[in-house]
Amino acid sequence: MPFVNENFLKLNKNYLFAEVANRVRKYVEKNPQARVIKLGIGDVTEPLPVCVISELKAAVDDMSRRETFQGYPPYEGYEFLRKAISEFDFKRRGIDIEPDEIYISTGAKEDTANIQELFSIHSKIAILDPVYPVYLDSNVMAGRTGNFVDGIYNDVEYLPCTIENNFSPYLPKKKVDLIYLCFPNNPTGQVLTKDELKMWVDYAIDNDAIILFDAAYEAFVQQPGIPRSIFEIEGAKKVAIEFRSLSKTAGFTGTRCAYTIIPKELYIKDKDGNKYSVGDLWLRRQSTKFNGVAYIIQKGAAAVFTEKGQEEVKKLISYYLENAKIIREGIEALGLKYTGGINSPYIWFKVPDGFTSWQFFDYLLEKFQIVSTPGVGFGKSGEGYIRLSAFGKREDIIEAVERLKNFK
Repeated sequence: MPFVNENFLKLNKNYLFAEVANRVRKYVEKNPQARVIKLGIGDVTEPLPVCVISELKAAVDDMSRRETFQGYPPYEGYEFLRKAISEFDFKRRGIDIEPDEIYISTGAKEDTANIQELFSIHSKIAILDPVYPVYLDSNVMAGRTGNFVDGIYNDVEYLPCTIENNFSPYLPKKKVDLIYLCFPNNPTGQVLTKDELKMWVDYAIDNDAIILFDAAYEAFVQQPGIPRSIFEIEGAKKVAIEFRSLSKTAGFTGTRCAYTIIPKELYIKDKDGNKYSVGDLWLRRQSTKFNGVAYIIQKGAAAVFTEKGQEEVKKLISYYLENAKIIREGIEALGLKYTGGINSPYIWFKVPDGFTSWQFFDYLLEKFQIVSTPGVGFGKSGEGYIRLSAFGKREDIIEAVERLKNFK
């Protein structure tokens, strides 16, 4: 008989957001009259941009006619979408990223989880702590992390992001091969300046490392001097892969479309020193395990990368950032220490003394009917913190903050 992949047994019993959903479900079953406001999982609430809906409908019509019908999509994505992304996301910002360096997928979650398959099992990884769980869990499943002891995996280099370092990580103390970075950060909402990000690129160049840069929240950056792409940094094309998503940018959480940028300059070596294109390896992986993103979805996504699409997306981003401001000001009025909510849809705050993260999660749910996300679910350094999401209806955001005024 087959035996279990024992790496799966090293994982926490439940995925963080599955556990949150489980606790909320149990609470609602016991309290069916409660009006629960969900500020936990970062799921959007506002409709897709009008121009996207229009293109989705037109694409459905295309599928009804033999002359415009589309079957399996290209594994790397349709050229019309890759060209649009290249132009609007990069070239208009002075960044030279070509369409053939862009790979369309269903989500940044999938790509950040799957990218590790390209690298040796012996690769040493560094992750931020707290961290989006997918980066770590996918490496646990692959057998790259060692055993879980006292809240950490012993073969992982953790980069604590705490109030002491303003939630900005220090460079690794040990040499590592793969570095997972996410800015604007999930869960803390923190950002890096260009000078700060340049230190990471320089480290990767000096140490033959590769940076796996999650830029899923780049559209929320408002302040000047904050990079929206790692490729704004000189030398990054030789050492970085970037992941982007339309989930939060344009409301595609239920539609699913994302893209990964792998520059042609990026190579990895085998043990004999032979060089291999990372982009070629990724396409080989995708063509085996992935059948591409549906034509209808890619046509809708392409509408985002038009003048009208950009205008409509900015309105969506402004809506959620105003929600973040309302939450931020509410947390500040309670006298709690926090970060985020300016260039990010997430607010990360310190729980009151005497509570753990999960205890305060339960307290918010049971006393105020507010769903949050416990910080410890993102890693050991997240203990004692809570993440609130600005993805919600304005009336719910206002009511949640009003309820919290009764906090003592």
